[in-house]
Formats: sequence, structure tokens, C-alpha cells
Amino acid sequence: MRASPESTPERLVIQRVHDGPEVPADELFSRWVDVALADLDDVGLVLRVVGEDEGRELNRQWRDRDHATNVLSFPADLPPGTPWRFLGDIVLCAPVIAREAEAQGKPLLWHWAHLVIHGILHLLGFDHMTPDQAGEMESREVELLRTLDISDPYISIDD
Repeated sequence: MRASPESTPERLVIQRVHDGPEVPADELFSRWVDVALADLDDVGLVLRVVGEDEGRELNRQWRDRDHATNVLSFPADLPPGTPWRFLGDIVLCAPVIAREAEAQGKPLLWHWAHLVIHGILHLLGFDHMTPDQAGEMESREVELLRTLDISDPYISIDD
């Protein structure tokens, strides 16, 4: 059973708790989400852009780590047979992302794109807990980023 157009929720909801010049425009977030979900219909997610305090609190609460991290993914759990699939929430910590991009010498928007795609892949069941999982996830990230003309984030710019 497919949802009718009037009952299908938005593909992407963006919550900007933290906003600033380092945070991409909604159109870029939408483009990156569309690339990551190109093969899937009737799916959606929430992107929440937060500051350091909320990023730290969420990481402490859900991962027992007392620091803000770049991206957290929270998969949804909908009942079977739901015609539209909500994948979950992705929380992106803007100050951490900006610091990482600068420290790694990467274009800021490229780093944002990578982390949005990384978070979405987690919602789709990818992980990086073992070397095999990491290899599979990283390969998929590189492939998706290539469609956006973004270089492999796992290769140092100095290489």
C-alpha cells in the first residue's frame, strides 16, 4: 500500500537550533539527502543542526561520551506496514564540524556533505564497528560524494 501524495510527510525536515555562517543552506542539505536517498521512495528524515552544548548532552546521554561530536544518528522504529518510512533523526554539531574541516584542511561544505551522507548511511543500517563494515560504509560514502564532485574524504589533501 502506497501513501497518497496528501498523506506523505516531507522527505526532509531541517531543525536549526544553531545557525551561523558555517551552516549550509537548506538547498544544499536537500541536495545531499536526495543523493543519499536517490534509490528510495517514500522515505524521510530530520536533520537537526545544534551547537556545542546540545551536541555534548546528546553524546553523553546516548553514547556515554562527555564531549560534542560531529554527527549522531537516531534510527526510527515505525510499525510494520507503514506506507511511508521515516528513517530517523540526524544531529549535526556545527561548531565541531567547522573545527574538523579547518583542522583537516577540507572545504567546509564538503565536510558537511560527507557527514550528512555518513549519518544517512547509519540510518540505512551501515556501520563501521569492524574493518569490513568500515570499508563497505566508506566505499559507499566515497561513491555518493563523487556524484557531488566531492573528493574522497579519507584521502589527505597533502597526499
